[in-house]
Amino acid sequence: MVKVPAKITPSYLENAALHYLERFASSSANLRRVLMRKVARSVAHWGGDTAEHTPQVEEVVAKLARLGYVNDAAYAEAKVRALHRAGKGSRTIRATLAAKGVAADHAAAAFDALAEDVAEPDLAAAIRLARKRRLGPFRRDGRAETRNKDLAALARAGFDFDICRRIIDAESAEALEEVG
Repeated sequence: MVKVPAKITPSYLENAALHYLERFASSSANLRRVLMRKVARSVAHWGGDTAEHTPQVEEVVAKLARLGYVNDAAYAEAKVRALHRAGKGSRTIRATLAAKGVAADHAAAAFDALAEDVAEPDLAAAIRLARKRRLGPFRRDGRAETRNKDLAALARAGFDFDICRRIIDAESAEALEEVG
């Protein structure tokens, strides 16, 4: 059984946005994208034009931003910190923020706030990821055989080659713990 999409009204859009924001933190661009998908599904079923609903979507996003439910700067800072704690590199974090529609100035401010708390954010995140995935000095055995594989894993996570090599070639996990 296929669920019939609701007809688009301003109150429906606002309720849908609030319901989404109850479950997920979001940037204004991402919320706009979510609401426009709802509009597209409704228009596909009921007919009409998506362009006629675009101003309603913009109005809802602007209203929620005015009320403080959507705050791109706070979202960017929270997302940067969460991804950093998860061991993601700055390249990956920037790409994630861009995909969520966060403006470059909000992303830069979030990275500046992170840099105030952590001396070398990428190094600290790389150490966290290496510990979590047991790479390099955190590996129990077979470090020499898996060196290239470990380097590649860190590079795919968004870290530059110097940081990857610094982590993988560290003498011991304790030496890294002193640094990060």
